[in-house]
Amino acid sequence: MRALEIVSEASRRLPEELLQWHPDIDWPAIAAAGNIFRHEYDAVDEALIWRTVQHDLTTLRAVASDELRRVQADFA
Repeated sequence: MRALEIVSEASRRLPEELLQWHPDIDWPAIAAAGNIFRHEYDAVDEALIWRTVQHDLTTLRAVASDELRRVQADFA
């Protein structure tokens, strides 16, 4: 859960342009999840966390990999 909290916080610091390049990612939901993890412990659903880790992170990981390749290409 702490790792998802970190992902949530990091998503808040991404440039708006990058967020617009990837409209298939629910950026507001990612940002909001961190607030729940930090402040609403009783609202955390372990099944939802498990589903997020098992299914939803795949798309986010692909976006992160694409962006890292883009940055590397810019510096090559």
